[in-house]
Amino acid sequence: MTSNDRVAVVTGGSAGIGKAICERLLAQGYEVVSLARRRSDIDHSRLHNIEVDLSDRGATAAVARELVQKFAVTTVIHNAGVIRPALLAEVKLEDLDALVDLHLGCAIQLVQAALPAMRERHFGRVVLLSSRAALGLQTRTSYSATKAGMLGMARTWALELGPDGITVNVVAPGPIRTDMFYDLIEKGSDREQQLAASIPVRRLGVAEDVARAVWFFADPENSFVTGQVLYVCGGASVGSLSL
Repeated sequence: MTSNDRVAVVTGGSAGIGKAICERLLAQGYEVVSLARRRSDIDHSRLHNIEVDLSDRGATAAVARELVQKFAVTTVIHNAGVIRPALLAEVKLEDLDALVDLHLGCAIQLVQAALPAMRERHFGRVVLLSSRAALGLQTRTSYSATKAGMLGMARTWALELGPDGITVNVVAPGPIRTDMFYDLIEKGSDREQQLAASIPVRRLGVAEDVARAVWFFADPENSFVTGQVLYVCGGASVGSLSL
């Protein structure tokens, strides 16, 4: 892989985990394209912002076409996500549809668009951001279903794309201190402290914890790891978790 092939797309790159991923890729010399509903506040000559609602299938398709006309994308990191929590009795199918489009459909559209450039170079990296909630969590019917779907999708793509030099892996974070986390749990609350105490390593994660794991899979030197899931959760995936 040459320096000209270091072009990465990061969905949801304007905040939280996505922003940390963008910063790490920039530090590694990548051209980085952030696809998000708002612009990133990262000031860097190699960061390119495209504002888009990735839950809108038509808007995503248009952006995917624009993207590959401007860049030879060899790395796709699909981080954008929303939760829409609800107990089973209150689950709305329109929420499920929206999360299918965002978590699964968007990934398919972007990777399909990038495939010609990846195959031409016999190199590609795809990293999907799932969640510890894929293992099950109260109020997460739509979220856990679509995040679990990423695991099967990644394993399938790993089998299909391995001969083309393209690896596909999944990072599944546990509780991470981000704006999305604090939309659900009050910052500094007893609930936050209790949750941290329930995690085997006795702390909540930070965005950089996840970005380091994503870089492991995105690193061009790691060509013998594909179809895998790495839980970045402080051990919460091997025990119970109650939010």
